[in-house]
Amino acid sequence: MNQANPFAVNRRVFLEKSASSVGVAALANMLVQDAGATTQTAKTHFAPKAKRIIYLFQSGGPAQQDLFDYKPLLNERNGEELPKSVRGEQRLTGMSVNQSSLPLAGSKFKFSQYGQSGAWLSELLPYHRDIVDDVCFMKSMHTEAINHDPAITLFQTGSQIAGRPSLGAWLSYGLASENEDLPAFIVLVSAGQGGQPLYARLWGNGFLDSKYQGVPFRAGSDPVLYLSNPEGIPESRRRRQFDAINSLNQHQFSRELDPAIESRIAQYEMAFRMQSSVPEVTDFSDEPESTFDLYGDDARKPGTFAANCLLARRLAQRDVRFIQLYHQGWDQHSNLPKQIVGQAKETDQASAALVKDLKRLGLLEDTLVIWGGEFGRTSYTQGVLTADNYGRDHHPRCFTTWMAGGGIAPGMTYGVTDEFGYNVVENGVHVHDFNATILHLMGIDHERLTYKYQGRRFRLTDVHGNVLNDILA
Repeated sequence: MNQANPFAVNRRVFLEKSASSVGVAALANMLVQDAGATTQTAKTHFAPKAKRIIYLFQSGGPAQQDLFDYKPLLNERNGEELPKSVRGEQRLTGMSVNQSSLPLAGSKFKFSQYGQSGAWLSELLPYHRDIVDDVCFMKSMHTEAINHDPAITLFQTGSQIAGRPSLGAWLSYGLASENEDLPAFIVLVSAGQGGQPLYARLWGNGFLDSKYQGVPFRAGSDPVLYLSNPEGIPESRRRRQFDAINSLNQHQFSRELDPAIESRIAQYEMAFRMQSSVPEVTDFSDEPESTFDLYGDDARKPGTFAANCLLARRLAQRDVRFIQLYHQGWDQHSNLPKQIVGQAKETDQASAALVKDLKRLGLLEDTLVIWGGEFGRTSYTQGVLTADNYGRDHHPRCFTTWMAGGGIAPGMTYGVTDEFGYNVVENGVHVHDFNATILHLMGIDHERLTYKYQGRRFRLTDVHGNVLNDILA
């Protein structure tokens, strides 16, 4: 740094500014600053149907044949070999590729149709029966990724390779925040769940500014690490401390023109405001008993999926832009009939309650709710098939996800799988189509939300993706 020249810029800042100039210009076109306002107001490409998203990610890969995609042929031909003509040249995971036999496994659970839409549901999901006419079931989801890490990374970032910004980060970058006192992107992970690991890059900012990353809320009395004042430190003293730190940061920025310093200043200010807003939003004492009747008694226990669903509703009421829930434990390679009962019990009531609660409050119309995992499960058993037990391996070729509210056509089923539940036969939905549709509902053209990094314009959907107009209300 040349101290004699106040306009000198160090090499790192020069390269960073040069690499990101197009992305910054694009962002400037998308955002307008109201005179005297303290937050940016989003300028979308077209009128949005949704203002916010609650994404209930079911990590591990729920078995669609036991939950949503009724396949009576599997029960009729239980134990018979999966026809080679059905599998074709599709690859298998290393966990079942060496099986000498791939016997079909029918579901142990009964299915029935519900609602005016006549949607099929397993007996595992009794509370979902109340929302089938509010939901669009997409039974023809598919992906290339066959293992957890690349599959969940693809769903959350648009790439199987780590390092890209997450969906929530892209939305924060493109639309900014509607709440001055809470982050635009908040992450809630069910506590105490086993299964495939989750990692911070799933809600990370990638090559975007760090201010766009998701902020995890933990269970308990201290939801955000290092947010509370140390014992004996009053708010007034912490305010003076923040002011002093920000003054130093402002001085450093005036010398170095490093945008990371500006982000640091903004994050200090947000942290100070969160000292009041976070305890208020995470305190359920003002909720009536009817709320816990709706979400279930687990909603009283911080960190459970039910409690996180209730917290998600409270965050939505405060206009948090993107609320990401993760619930682990759906990776049932063996002993599926017993394990999936527990998973369904933990998630069924609260998932349905969230949709009903948002609808009751008039928020479902502009809140997009998403439920689904990173892939599905095989129609053949992994391991030994017995009269009352089976497992299912990973299956990326077809699986089920549902969406509700926020401009989604209610009470419909989109996409069809074959009678074996192994292949898509109508209206396939790729991950990129899925993400393109999510952005569209938020008023964003997925081809125009870009950021230039290392000489290339990146976007969430890479170079793919089509909006699913057929499922839009």
